[in-house]
Amino acid sequence: MKRIFFILATFIILGIIFYWQFLSAPGSGENERFIVPLNTGTQAVVEKLKNEGFIRSTFGFDVILLLRGSISVEPGGYKISKGMSVWEIISTIKSGPYMKWVIIPEGLRKEEIADILTKTLGWNENEKSEWIEGDTTKNQDFFEGVYFPDTYLIPKDEEPVKVAERMQNKFQEKFAEFAKEATKQNIKWTTLLKIASIVQREAAWKSDMPLIAGILWNRLLQDTKLEVDATVQYIRGNTEKGWWAPIKIVDKQIDSKYNTYKYKGLPPHPISNPGITAIRAVLFPEETKCLFYLHDNQKQIHCAVSYEEHQRNIEKYLR
Repeated sequence: MKRIFFILATFIILGIIFYWQFLSAPGSGENERFIVPLNTGTQAVVEKLKNEGFIRSTFGFDVILLLRGSISVEPGGYKISKGMSVWEIISTIKSGPYMKWVIIPEGLRKEEIADILTKTLGWNENEKSEWIEGDTTKNQDFFEGVYFPDTYLIPKDEEPVKVAERMQNKFQEKFAEFAKEATKQNIKWTTLLKIASIVQREAAWKSDMPLIAGILWNRLLQDTKLEVDATVQYIRGNTEKGWWAPIKIVDKQIDSKYNTYKYKGLPPHPISNPGITAIRAVLFPEETKCLFYLHDNQKQIHCAVSYEEHQRNIEKYLR
């Protein structure tokens, strides 16, 4: 009997020690933001919890995972505290992050950005529509082009209008140095952004951008129509093949100031949200005499000084 009592007492003591050493809360305090970066495995998350003082031991965490079954940790932001036990932390992580990573690629129009935000943040159709038609139209200079392509960490419950402001603020932060250069070169920042948005959509590769920017500047300075497909794609809108499907001959007849086949000069607003490379290309374009360009089937760019040379390039590379 004494032996059984001794064994039970030993297990109880060891259990208390194990709990205190590995499973109990390491401290106290209010909730803090714990960030799980993109492409982070579960074990890396456990190590991060230990390094930031949220758990006493990775061993104890692994034991609970073994008992409860492995979990897949979604990247994002979590609210946890150093006063939480291992069980509470695991429960919080399993419930999902309160902040979500949102990746906005370069060259999208705001409707495409709205699709990403809706899918990631769980917006309803009314919120999505208001973001496109209301939240992003309050300032006409911010109608398009200022929703900066970047990776954002956004609270799921953040109001759509605040998301718009967040992206505008990021644009202003990234654009500040280029705005100074634009002023130095006597280029309006809105003009710079319009051209950059076209360069972004027209380039097959980033290496194309300075040449395309140089050609667009040549046409503008010679008061020649830009005749850019991307501006027609923008005003045509969505199709069964997406927003940026190749245009048809009939599309060139659309009567809109965005249609650079019908009207000289730049469109009323940017046609996409460009990245830094496109913006820089407009400020520092490649010097060229070319007025025309095309991409062959391997997406290699070919430029021409004259329309006749451009026609020869079409015959050579596209037919």
